[in-house]
Amino acid sequence: MSGRGTKIVRLAAAGAAAGVLMAGIAVPAVGGAGFGLVAAAGEVDLAPADLVEPPPAEVTIVRDAKGNVIARFYEEYREIVGLDDIAEVMKTAIVAIEDYRFYEHGAIDIEGTLRALATNLQAGRVSQGGSSITQQYVKQVLLNSAGTEQERNAALEASYARKLNELRYAMGVEKKYTKDQILEKYLNIAYFGAGAYGVEAAARRFFGVQAADLTLPQAAALAGAVQDPNATDPNLGRKHRERLRNRRDVVLDRMAELGKITPAEAAKAKATKLGYRGTELPGGCESSKYPYFCLYVRQEILHNPDFGKTAKARLAALNRGGLTITTTIDPAMQAAADRAVRSHVHASDGPVAAEALVQPGTGAIKAMAASKPYGRRAARDEISYNVVADAAHGGGIGFQAGSTFKTFTLISALKQGMKVDDGLTAGAGYRAPGYATFTNCAGENVGDPTHTVTNDEGSPGWKTLRTGTWGSVNTFFMELERRVGLCETVETARSLGIRRADGRKLQEYETFTLGINEMDPVTVANAYAAIGARGTYCRPMAITRITDRDGRSTTYRPACRQALDLAIADATADVLSGVFTKGTMRSVGGIGRDAAGKTGTTDDYATAWFAGFTPDLAGAVSIGDPRGSQQHKLVGVTIGGRYYGAVAGASLPGPIWRDTMMAALEDVPPSSFTPIDAVRFGGCDRFCRRQ
Repeated sequence: MSGRGTKIVRLAAAGAAAGVLMAGIAVPAVGGAGFGLVAAAGEVDLAPADLVEPPPAEVTIVRDAKGNVIARFYEEYREIVGLDDIAEVMKTAIVAIEDYRFYEHGAIDIEGTLRALATNLQAGRVSQGGSSITQQYVKQVLLNSAGTEQERNAALEASYARKLNELRYAMGVEKKYTKDQILEKYLNIAYFGAGAYGVEAAARRFFGVQAADLTLPQAAALAGAVQDPNATDPNLGRKHRERLRNRRDVVLDRMAELGKITPAEAAKAKATKLGYRGTELPGGCESSKYPYFCLYVRQEILHNPDFGKTAKARLAALNRGGLTITTTIDPAMQAAADRAVRSHVHASDGPVAAEALVQPGTGAIKAMAASKPYGRRAARDEISYNVVADAAHGGGIGFQAGSTFKTFTLISALKQGMKVDDGLTAGAGYRAPGYATFTNCAGENVGDPTHTVTNDEGSPGWKTLRTGTWGSVNTFFMELERRVGLCETVETARSLGIRRADGRKLQEYETFTLGINEMDPVTVANAYAAIGARGTYCRPMAITRITDRDGRSTTYRPACRQALDLAIADATADVLSGVFTKGTMRSVGGIGRDAAGKTGTTDDYATAWFAGFTPDLAGAVSIGDPRGSQQHKLVGVTIGGRYYGAVAGASLPGPIWRDTMMAALEDVPPSSFTPIDAVRFGGCDRFCRRQ
């Protein structure tokens, strides 16, 4: 026997040792590069090697509090399914066209391997398959494991060294798994084209069905697609779909040739149209029913070290980890917020309304709604950032919160021993008595005696904590803040989670109480939720549980602390409840249960707010123009088909909040506020608690 023949026999013998059937193998004549390959192959030890198999990238699913899917995140759209969840005809088709002796040979199909190696080496690239399904699975694992372009190129290079490594790994895989297990893994890792990874995603993408329900022509098309998924990608146009149909027919002919189907069945299947549906692969926040909440969850994962030590690890976990993320969003409450916002403000309006609902005592975000849909293109009626949240959660700079900040001055006064009927005389205008009238938390003197604050609402005169709050009298709160302390007011706000939407330091000037800082609805709603929870502040919470691909779950619980004395929170709720009956919201009315809140209107009607709460739910509504609230004020505007001479807190945000809360709490039994401690704080209109 010649030397060349001896080398081939050596390779064949090595394959046989791994379970390769040698009967009937006809080795093609190879020369040049092919001969070098065979010679080298005969001089290596083809011992099984253990393949490191990191799990393939899998879709992360986000669910609402009721278990409904609301979003998907992925780098590769893939849904892992078991072999029992794949149609038998699909298994038959893929084996017929890719490796018809799969269940008969071992890890290496010598005939196919040598033919492919010779062709590829002569071409200088991978131009022909010929690998067994096991070898193809190995290559896909190596490709998926490649972290760099260099590693990807190494996994694809046309060299005998790479091929022999694949053979070693394939032998190890065959030793480790059954044939059915290997086929299942291959069908879940293979790329079929059109962005679909794995047979389940491909079945949905191509034909709008589950892998278990694939028909003969559909299965044949998918089996044909794996050879060159880019060339037969049906999403790329008519020529690509024609190539895919031709490949489908090749598969059908092969199945008939092997006796897996009859010629008549093949002919009938070939007579059908391709039937590509191009079903959109769900994923990302743009396609979510709740895009703003989806953005919040995504940023929470990407920036919270609880979900990974590095930014890269967190992104990989989100886009590749196959996680199931259970969230706090309540579909009924979300629907209530969506309806209320969109019934008052149209997407085509210049200004945008945004609302967040938060549960007191947990910080759970129950809804995030906006009048404009989210869209990355930022078309005229869309907005490209999270207008409901802060910059850390995909938001922008926010809007000035206006008089909603007066509540923090009210709380500071109650902390310092003032009773609800204690008061002071408020003038028609207010000027700081001197430059050193107010002191910020850095110990710096602030206060501009050249600037006069006037009243947009309310009248001057003697005002108590109650009446000054109900009338939202600017000059009253300026003097009240001077007496209780600017820094003390700032610290009260901070204790309730107040942070600027843009992430910068709070502006600590004498007009702090008038809401000069730009805020987002989630932060403001959460601060008011703490009052509704009798002073218990909880960090805003969007995620309650994460389950990994192996079924291991981690539960996330509220992160809470007592920010306010219980009695102070009760007294604050008592004062703010009068806003509905005797204050700026009296024309709007209440919601048929205990509720408290505060309107917010900024200087010259640049933005408008309402923040309010019950013991069961809190919410904040903002409205402003994203093109620039100072340049596009809410004066002489038509919003929601209605003309407004000027938009105040009770004009639009208040009614949106009212409509939202009435619908959101429809099935929630009403809870009552704890009565005010009349001995400590005075005041006892309807009810009180005496000690």
